[in-house]
Amino acid sequence: MLKYSIKRVILALITAFIILSLTFLLVRSLPISAAAAGSKENVIRAFMLQQQEFGYVQFYSTPQSDLGKLIVEFHGYDGDEYVYAKPIIEQYFSWLKNIFTKFDWGISISIEPESTALEIIARKLPTSMYINIVAVVVSVPLGIALGILAGLKKNTWVDHLISTLVMIFISIPSFVVISFLMYIFCFKNNLLPPKWPSPADTLQNRVLGYVIPVMALSFGSICGYTRFVRAELCEVMSSEYLLLARTKGLTKNQAITRHALKNAFVPILPSILAEFIGIFGGSMILEKLYSIPGIGNLYIQAINTKDYNVLMVDMAIFVTVGLLAGIILDLSYGFIDPRIRMGEKR
Repeated sequence: MLKYSIKRVILALITAFIILSLTFLLVRSLPISAAAAGSKENVIRAFMLQQQEFGYVQFYSTPQSDLGKLIVEFHGYDGDEYVYAKPIIEQYFSWLKNIFTKFDWGISISIEPESTALEIIARKLPTSMYINIVAVVVSVPLGIALGILAGLKKNTWVDHLISTLVMIFISIPSFVVISFLMYIFCFKNNLLPPKWPSPADTLQNRVLGYVIPVMALSFGSICGYTRFVRAELCEVMSSEYLLLARTKGLTKNQAITRHALKNAFVPILPSILAEFIGIFGGSMILEKLYSIPGIGNLYIQAINTKDYNVLMVDMAIFVTVGLLAGIILDLSYGFIDPRIRMGEKR
C-alpha cells in the first residue's frame, strides 16, 4: 500500500508538471498589449521591470527585429525603449527557476496591478471554499438519505418518483439551474439577492446570498449520491450473505442496518472524501453568473484580461485539487475496506 501510494503521488506530480508546463507555453504564445498592462505609465513600467527581472522580456534602446515578438513598445519616458519577449523556451525555464527558487509566480498586470498573483488567489480562495463547504454539507446527507429511501422502497412509487426527479435534475447543467433560480427568486419575486452581497451588506443579505449558489451546486451532487447509494444498496440487498443473515434469524431492519448499509457505504465513503477535497475548486460559470469573487470567476477574468500570471496560479489550484481528489479517492478504498489493498504479494 505504501509503495502504491508513493507511485500515485509521483505520478500526480509529473501530471501536474506537464499540465502546467503546457499551459504556460500556450498562454505565453499570446501577446501582452499595453492596454492589458494598464493605462497608467508607471503601472506598465513596473510590470515590465518585473517581467525583465523574471527573465521574460528584455529592454533595448533601439529596435531589435531579430529578437522575437514585440509585446509592448513605449516611447517618451526614460528615453526611447523597446521591450521584446524572449523566446518562449527561455521564458519557460525562467518561470521554473522563479517558482522552485523563490516560489514567485509574478504580479498581476490588469486585475489588481502591482499585487502578486499569490496574494490575489489568497483573497479569492476563501469565498469559493465557504460556498463549496456549505454545498457539500447540504448535498451529502440529502443525497444519501434519498438514495437509501429509494433503495429500500425499490420498484415502488417512491423509488420511481425519486429516480425520475434525479434523472431530470442530473441532466440540467448548473448554469441553467442558477439562471432559473435567479429568475424565480431574485428578479420575479425579489426574495433573494440578485448577486453576491458585498462584505458591507447586512448579515441577513450575506446569509441569503449563499442560498442560490449552494442550491445550484448541490442539485448535481444530490442526484449523483442518490443514484450511487440506491444502486449499491439494491445490489447488497440481493446478495447471498444478506439472505443468509435473514435465515439465521435477523429481522429485515437488523439485516439492513448491520450488513446492507455497512457494506453499501464502502464505495460511497471515498467519493465523499473526494468531494470534501473539491471544496478548493470553485465553479467558474456559476461564480461568473452570480458575481461571486472566487477563484472560478477569477479564472475567467484572468483569461479575458490576459493576466497570465494570475491565470497560472489559478490553473495550479484547479490541477492540484483535481489530482489530489483522485489520489484520496483511490487510497481511501484500501483504508476503508481491508480486502482492497494494493501490493505485489498475494
